[in-house]
Amino acid sequence: MSGFLGELIGTMILIILGDGVCAGVNLTKSYAKSSGWIVITFGWGLAVAIGAYSVGQFSGAHLNPALTLGLAAIGEFPWREVPMYLSAQMIGGFLGACVVYLHYLPHWGGTKDPAIKLGVFCTGPAIRHNWANLLSEIIGTFILVVGILSIGANQLAHGLNPLIVGFLIVVIGMALGGTTGYAINPARDLAPRLAHALLPIKGKGGSNWGYAWIPIVGPVIGGVFGALFYQALFLGHQTLAFWIGSATVFTVIAASLITEKRRHPIQSNEKINMPLENNY
Repeated sequence: MSGFLGELIGTMILIILGDGVCAGVNLTKSYAKSSGWIVITFGWGLAVAIGAYSVGQFSGAHLNPALTLGLAAIGEFPWREVPMYLSAQMIGGFLGACVVYLHYLPHWGGTKDPAIKLGVFCTGPAIRHNWANLLSEIIGTFILVVGILSIGANQLAHGLNPLIVGFLIVVIGMALGGTTGYAINPARDLAPRLAHALLPIKGKGGSNWGYAWIPIVGPVIGGVFGALFYQALFLGHQTLAFWIGSATVFTVIAASLITEKRRHPIQSNEKINMPLENNY
């Protein structure tokens, strides 16, 4: 199997299982309806693990443009193969979303809320705040890439790495996913969002394209900076790209803080009540 086909099939499996668990938990008359966030986070973690086990020997199982770009940025993956991998990941994500649509075919018409149908395919913010949402995606993907590189640096039992990465996805979802739904992967969000826009889903609404840039740009910044951070601090090899990445991330942090202050200004006479256990 070629690297292109490996990434396509691996990403397709990832989306079938990941979007599939979102469909099962959210669509009307599904037996898994209302199973909750824990089921979703474990479903996505196992989806990543199974996708990686399926094609790791053929392509390295990136399954994520943010990881591919991060590895290329530190010289661990050839730039000449990046377009091929990104294309395969996007095609696989789209096909996986189409399979989920077909699998749950009778449930789309029975689910009245268009937002629930969109949420099966792609992410959206719990609170719309573009800079803060972007920062959340940067942080989540940063942890993902640093975690993957750290796991790879350890001598684990043969074949254990994908399972450990799956648990990394679970804990990212539990700890950091509540803000934006933790796309942390442009192919996981953009390709299924495109499928949602094109498929004849009964009663669907818009595909929220105004938000779509955040789960693309955020993971790319976070993934590349995560790899550069690992290279600089863990391996002791600092580059100009690391400092550019640092400046980019701090710019997003500053913009998030400034816009939040403008949204919710603190009045000078506002009384702040601290919990008793925090008053030492």
